[in-house]
Amino acid sequence: MSEPTTGTAPALKRNAVGVPGIVFFVVAAAAPLAAALGASPMGFMALGVGAPGAYVIAGAVLILFAVGYGAMSRHVTSSAGFAAYLEEGFGRITGFAGAAVALLSYHCMLLGLYGLFGFFCSAVIGELTGVQIDWKLWTALAWAGVALLGYLEINLSAKVLGVLMVGEVLILLIFDIAVLSQGGSTGVNLDSFQPTNVFSNGLGVAMLFAAASFVGFEATAIYGEEAKDPARTIPRATYVAVVLIAVFYALSTWAIALAHGSDTIQQAATDDPAGFVFAVNTQYVGQWSTVVMNVLLVTSTFAVLVAFHNTLSRYMFSLGRSGILPRALGVTHRRWQSPHKASIAVTAVTLAVVGTFMITGADPFAQLYAWLVGVGTVGVLVMQAATSLAVVAFFLRKKPSEFRLWTCAIAPILGALGLLTAAYLAVANWDLLAGATSGLPTLLPWLVVVAAVLGVAWAVATRGTATSLAASFGDSNGEEAQALISGAVAPHARR
Repeated sequence: MSEPTTGTAPALKRNAVGVPGIVFFVVAAAAPLAAALGASPMGFMALGVGAPGAYVIAGAVLILFAVGYGAMSRHVTSSAGFAAYLEEGFGRITGFAGAAVALLSYHCMLLGLYGLFGFFCSAVIGELTGVQIDWKLWTALAWAGVALLGYLEINLSAKVLGVLMVGEVLILLIFDIAVLSQGGSTGVNLDSFQPTNVFSNGLGVAMLFAAASFVGFEATAIYGEEAKDPARTIPRATYVAVVLIAVFYALSTWAIALAHGSDTIQQAATDDPAGFVFAVNTQYVGQWSTVVMNVLLVTSTFAVLVAFHNTLSRYMFSLGRSGILPRALGVTHRRWQSPHKASIAVTAVTLAVVGTFMITGADPFAQLYAWLVGVGTVGVLVMQAATSLAVVAFFLRKKPSEFRLWTCAIAPILGALGLLTAAYLAVANWDLLAGATSGLPTLLPWLVVVAAVLGVAWAVATRGTATSLAASFGDSNGEEAQALISGAVAPHARR
C-alpha cells in the first residue's frame, strides 16, 4: 500500500501547494496570537513602550535573510530545508551537522508545544466551563489529530491551517482597529517607534523574544518539492510570509502599547503578564472577544503543532530518501503522496518523549514547553545564521555568474550578523527564555553543539553510502537517482 512504484524514486506530491498554502504553514508556525499573548509581555517588560520597535528590527533582519535565501531557493529544492542549503554552500559535513541540529531543534519545538497546548487547553476549558480536565488528556487528543493530518496529503493540513490562521489574525485585527479607532489610552502616537524608546536598556531582551516569534518560516523551502513552480513560489512565499508576520506583529504590539499608554505599559506588563492583553481587549472590544481570543489561543497552538509536525516529517523523509536515516522513512504514501512513514516516526517520538514528561509529573509549561522550545529557538537561530553565510559561499563557489553584491553578499551577511546576535542573546538570557536558573536545565543550550558534533560523525560514518541532502528525486527515474547517489549527475541538473 505504501511503497513507491518499483524503479521510481520516492516523490512527494508535486504541484500540491501554492504561495497561499505555504504562507499558511509559515504564519501558522509563527503563531501570531500565541506570540502576541505570550511573547509581547516579555518584550514590554524589558523595553517598555519601545517593544514594537524590536519587532520591526527583527523583521528587518529576517527580510535581509530572505533576500539571499530566496535567491538560493531558485537553485535548491529539497525537503531537507536549511540542511540542504548548508550542504550546497559549505559541503557534506556541514550539511550533516545542520541536519542533526535541525532534527534536534524541530523535535524540541514540537515536543514543547505539546506541553503548551495541554496547558492552554486545560486553563481555557476550565475557565469557560468550570470543568478542570488534566492537560494530559488534551495533549493526547491533539497528538491524535496531528498524527492524522500528518499522515494524509498536504492540502488537508494547509486548509486546516488556513482556517485556524484566519481566525487568530482576525481577532487581533479587530482589537487593533478598535484601539486605533478609539484613540487608545492617551491618543494615537508613534512613541513605540521613537529611536530613543527603541534603542535603550532592554532592547537585547526584547529583540530575543521578537526574533523567537518568527521561528518557523523555514517551511518555505521545506515544501519546495510540493510547491507549484518552486523557483518562483518559494522566494515569493518567503518574502510574503516574513513581511506579513513583521507588519502584523508591529501593528498588534503597537495597538497594545496604545491601549495601555506609553507611561504605564511597562508596569502593566510586569504586574500581570498573563492578563496583559486580555484586559485591554475586554476594555476596547468586549468580553465576548476575550472569550473568542481564549479559544483561538488553543486553536492557534494546535496549528503550530500541525505546522512543525509537517516540517519534521519532511526533514526525516528527505534524510531517509538519501539513506542517512533508514530508507523506510524515505517513501511516500501511494494515494496521498505524503511522507507517511516519516510522519509515523515523528508521531512515535513525540508520544515517547511527551509521555515520559507526563509520567514523571513534569510541569507542561515551565518544563516541557519552556525548556524544550528554548533549545529549539537557539538551534533554529543558529541554523538561520549559518544558512545566510551558506548563501554567500554557494554563489561564490557554484554560481559565480549569478553573483550579485547585494543579493548574494551584503544582505545575507547583515542577516547572519543579526541572527547570530539573536542566538547569543538567547543563550545569554537563557533564564528568561527558558525559565531555567540552576541545575542541568541551564546546560540545555549545549545540546545544539552536541547535535552538530554528532552530525559531523554521522557524515563520516555514512560517507559513500548516502546521497546529497539537496538531491530532489521527485522527477527522476531510478537510473537518475542512482547517478545522483554516485555523484555522476549534479543534484540540480533537472528542474
